[in-house]
Amino acid sequence: MAARMKRKVGAENVAIVEPSETHFYQPIWTLVGAGAKPLSSSGRPTANVIPSGVEWIKARVVDLNPDKNCIHTDDDKKISYKYLIIALGIQLDYEKIKGLPEGFAHPKIGSNYSVRTVEKTWKALQDFKEGNAIFTFPNTPVKCAGAPQKIMYLSEAYFRKTGKRPKANIIFNTSLGAIFGVKKYADALQKIIQERALTVNYKQNLIEVRADKQEAVFENLDKPGETQVISYEMLHVTPPMSPPDVLKTSPVADAAGWVDVDKDTLQHKRYPNVFGIGDCTNLPTSKTAAAVAAQSGILDRTISLIMKNQTPVKKYDGYTSCPLVTGYNRVILAEFNYNAEPLETFPFDQSKERLSMYLMKADMMPFLYWNLMLRGYWGGPAFLRKLFHLGKS
Repeated sequence: MAARMKRKVGAENVAIVEPSETHFYQPIWTLVGAGAKPLSSSGRPTANVIPSGVEWIKARVVDLNPDKNCIHTDDDKKISYKYLIIALGIQLDYEKIKGLPEGFAHPKIGSNYSVRTVEKTWKALQDFKEGNAIFTFPNTPVKCAGAPQKIMYLSEAYFRKTGKRPKANIIFNTSLGAIFGVKKYADALQKIIQERALTVNYKQNLIEVRADKQEAVFENLDKPGETQVISYEMLHVTPPMSPPDVLKTSPVADAAGWVDVDKDTLQHKRYPNVFGIGDCTNLPTSKTAAAVAAQSGILDRTISLIMKNQTPVKKYDGYTSCPLVTGYNRVILAEFNYNAEPLETFPFDQSKERLSMYLMKADMMPFLYWNLMLRGYWGGPAFLRKLFHLGKS
């Protein structure tokens, strides 16, 4: 967004407040956890991705004061703004599971959601001998809702490849009541689950990890108070997530703590010079990098018009995408909108597993991210969709 704003108002009028030294392309961590990509390929120095001329304020936001058009940082600075774009992402709450994060010091447990624990997933996969391989999905909103099951399919493929599959009992314990929110793709996944003899237990929420004993404790969300202890030979944890703490108590948040934006324009509902994008917002769509790409194009147009005192017209349709990795060379490319209706780019059935879609996920998307999206030139595949569907009609 800074790159896009720089083109509108000049680099000297744009600043990014960001404490991290390294910027990560997190979608690739699914493949890092499965040993298919090195962790080093996922990060670049933040200094190298800040648009040239844009000021990098290396600090953490601790307070948002939209009534006074300013923010405060952890180094006691007050920064005033004319327009504010909030892109704070989502917070990982490992500590909400008893025994974590300290349990990650033990072997046999990993999580693809953190740079500190993603390589532990690959180690646990390689060290697997026999027993239960358990994969979890928490009882909160999450980013990339497909990732918790992608690592299960990859692990199953790895066990097959290494001759360990007969000794592995693969279990997906999810807090949800369905495998996926869009029927077309859920049906395709259900078929894979049956064919590969995977066990899926719904309404099961991980509440404790006893890493020293290799035990995971789940609560049954349909019967509060009822718990079950399962021993594991490998455990992949998807942590509970929430809005960043700085947002939870801020005037820009809704009752649940997310940035309260208009779902069509991404403009804040109460503060017209404040905007939100990505995982930190209450947009009723799946929190993915693909969604952010589509949102960035819409937000660009929204802000352009507001700067000219005009009303935003371009509407975000909720487009989001989840490349469901089902093996080391196969992906089902799920794409859908606010209504959980498929919104597919390509002129073929995307609910089928394809090598082409795997290569897109593993190689093309990272290239697009670093070279186009971060430079403000990628607003999602809507134009491709038009192109292909014009060709079809």
